[in-house]
Amino acid sequence: MRILHTSDWHLGRSFHREDLMAAQQSFVDHLVETVRAERVDCVLISGDVYDRALPPVDAVRLFDDTLGRLKGLARVVLIAGNHDSTRRLGFGSALMDDAGVHVRTDFARVGEPVMVGDAAVYGIPYLEPELVRQPWGLDERGHAATLAEAMRRVRADAARRGPGVPTVVLAHAFVTGGEASESERDISVGGSSHVPASVFEGVGYAALGHLHGAWAVTPRVRYSGSPLAYSFSEERHVKGSWLVDLRADGVAAEFVEAPVPRRIARIRGRIDDLLSDGSFDGYEDRWLQITLTDPRRPSAAMERLRRRFPHALVLGFEPGAGAADAGRTWSERVRERSELDVAGDFVAEVTDGPASAAERGLLHEAFEHCRRKEALA
Repeated sequence: MRILHTSDWHLGRSFHREDLMAAQQSFVDHLVETVRAERVDCVLISGDVYDRALPPVDAVRLFDDTLGRLKGLARVVLIAGNHDSTRRLGFGSALMDDAGVHVRTDFARVGEPVMVGDAAVYGIPYLEPELVRQPWGLDERGHAATLAEAMRRVRADAARRGPGVPTVVLAHAFVTGGEASESERDISVGGSSHVPASVFEGVGYAALGHLHGAWAVTPRVRYSGSPLAYSFSEERHVKGSWLVDLRADGVAAEFVEAPVPRRIARIRGRIDDLLSDGSFDGYEDRWLQITLTDPRRPSAAMERLRRRFPHALVLGFEPGAGAADAGRTWSERVRERSELDVAGDFVAEVTDGPASAAERGLLHEAFEHCRRKEALA
């Protein structure tokens, strides 16, 4: 059986206020063409179809259109991720089964597979530990215990079907061995978020979602990652999907790269260097996170930077620390400075310029008022 494993589409998400709907449409076109060209039998979408529980109308429309295009080419099995609403995503799932689109959002059905050819495909949606602990009678808290129970149910059903039936599992979890980025929502509430890869031992293939970087935890346990970059921490990620051949003698997997709407990067330096240095020429058409290291915050910094880097999205300021400040905490660095000087630095930070004489006068008056009030208390 040939599988295309994808996840974490986050339809409806933006990138630092940049609309990504056209980029997500481009990915969908690429996905459908890959399914057609590679004669894929089953598309697996391992959660986080949408970016939030109540997705925007355009995101729902895009996903509806995508399923309509895929159902004529291959079977589709998808699960809910921690960003999805299980009730909304699961609406009409019984009807969609008849069309070859199998939506699995109910934790009570994790042991009921979708049969695709000879293979049993089990969908394990994102499991919130505290929501399933009582119904499943679990003594332990946390994601490891929850997913272990889900896999116990999967194995019990698989055992009834006999050793000749290949098993495929979709799950949305943080499996030990994967590397997190800044764009995944933390799922540690309700217990430790990490789950050992050994929980999937004996499974023909485990198609994981949640982490946004493609990663082979083992040859049979893989993350596809998100199809687009959703944070600057993903600047070195290669985005795409896994094309997997599930055979009697093992698994063969090939990574299929997705189209890149615009490359992202993080650069840093003094503003004059960033604006004049030829080594930054290659960054002019990228979405950028720029960190300035000037001793003082430059005036109108973003406006000046966007003349050269029109797609700069995030600006940070980290003035270079001297040798004397190395290793010192913020409280240690300001201990010998007056309240007025520290407050003046804050004004400069938020206004792109030093505090005026009038502003320093107001600050001085405010500090004196606080001292008098404290003395009378």
